[in-house]
Amino acid sequence: MKKKVKVRKAGASQPTASPSRLIDARIQELGDWRGEMLSRVRSLIKSADADVVEEWKWRGVPVWYHDGMICTGETYKSVVKVTFAKGARPKDPSKLFNSSLDGNVRRAIDVREGEKLDERAFKALIRDAVALNTSRSRS
Repeated sequence: MKKKVKVRKAGASQPTASPSRLIDARIQELGDWRGEMLSRVRSLIKSADADVVEEWKWRGVPVWYHDGMICTGETYKSVVKVTFAKGARPKDPSKLFNSSLDGNVRRAIDVREGEKLDERAFKALIRDAVALNTSRSRS
């Protein structure tokens, strides 16, 4: 018995997995401390902002939005990098930002294997970034 083959028209879009499922898959694919840290960062973002929207950009980067980009979660061989789109603007009394400090707009937090992330301070940064995005003076 022959199987029917569906022929796609040129230019037709192919269904893709949701951004949340792609992020789940990335965490599983990493299978090491980086996946654990990315998962933890994601949980903290979601607990700091219940209305956050997850996206999957630039061929494999988790991005979190709320009335604009909040941050990205990139994974490299020796670091999980959380880059805040408007990182130069939020207050950072706990000095979490430790990367991309010379930029005029973005700031990042690099977390290496074995390092702990100050979860309370991180959630405060997320809330501050959301407040910047939702304020009327979003320049």
